[in-house]
Amino acid sequence: MEPVTHILTGACLSRTGLNRRAAYTTLAMAIAAELPDIDTLWSLRGSVAGFQHHRGITHTFVGIPFEAAFVVAAIYGLHRWRTARAQRAVPLPHDSQDDHIPAPHPLTAAPVRWGLLYLFTLLALLSHLLLDYTNNYGIRPFFPFNPHWYAASIVFIFDPLIFLLLLAAFVLPAIFGLVGSEVGARRQPFRGRSLAIAALLGIVALWTLRAVEHSRAIQLAQAQSIAALSAPPSDSQDASAPDAAAPSEPPPQTYLTPQRVLASPDPLSPFHWSVATDYGPFYQLAEIDTRNGSVSAAYHTLLKPSRSAAVLAAESSTLGRAFIDWSPMPLVQTSPPEPGAPRVVTFRDPRFMGGWLHEHSTTPLTATVELDSDNHVIQQAMDGPVQQSPDR
Repeated sequence: MEPVTHILTGACLSRTGLNRRAAYTTLAMAIAAELPDIDTLWSLRGSVAGFQHHRGITHTFVGIPFEAAFVVAAIYGLHRWRTARAQRAVPLPHDSQDDHIPAPHPLTAAPVRWGLLYLFTLLALLSHLLLDYTNNYGIRPFFPFNPHWYAASIVFIFDPLIFLLLLAAFVLPAIFGLVGSEVGARRQPFRGRSLAIAALLGIVALWTLRAVEHSRAIQLAQAQSIAALSAPPSDSQDASAPDAAAPSEPPPQTYLTPQRVLASPDPLSPFHWSVATDYGPFYQLAEIDTRNGSVSAAYHTLLKPSRSAAVLAAESSTLGRAFIDWSPMPLVQTSPPEPGAPRVVTFRDPRFMGGWLHEHSTTPLTATVELDSDNHVIQQAMDGPVQQSPDR
């Protein structure tokens, strides 16, 4: 998911009542809910490294305990700084004109409990993994022991309804607080608990609806079939048979059935899905409306290329290995050979080629590998930026 949704999720989780149990909970959970995306810093080393390490160790069950410790340690340093600053601000007894010195205000409304804060920070980090799992890019939570990618594919990378639910739960208590202060109402130290719980329950309800419709879209796509090429006449037919000259009946029509189906969510409607179907020799893209059970005619057929030496060389490159490992349905295509020109092998994923993305001139998450005449990797690129090959 995009960063703001992650941050708002962490803040709403803290407002369910956790912020009453330990100080700095909202701050820690808001930071932790977005912290795993720090792996985007790998892109500073190039687009290939950025793609290779995206949703890597920081998005795993192995990594998040260390990330939680980092967040709590940083907040502990902040707390020590605030405590020292408050102690310096307290006037000494001989400086006061009155023997009575007012007690300093507590630094936090909730008690300081570092163990609880660590557990709440872990919860926020787990929320990041859960949100990323719901979209179709996926995560590999058991890496490095199990590099398999898992994706629920029920929510787009930005869901307007989820965003509005979280934003309302975060902003409305502040607005109600301003209204209450105008009428002289007593200020509450912890506001917005009911709205936060309602927003999170609304998100779970939306996930449930989308999961049901996603399963239905898969079932509708799996029920489809497509006519295959007719089988050639049998060589065993005896040409000298009496009815050999008679017109023969056409061979029976054979049909291809789906070997695998991937359904990707629409950013607005939980009933509209972009479907990529693997029929064996080719992929097909189509649209499904689960509300009326309609399956649109396939608008794009993607032929699978032969396993040429260029394809095998590109798949063995750093970028090729990362792409094949990530994509459950990779589409690998090669440019036609031209004398003196490098051979370009393109990797795309049909999940990001359908729906509204079909209208775009470029496909997101496209990888290209350039090869010389000996099929050695010259350079690699992810979504456009070229990176000189680290394989040479």
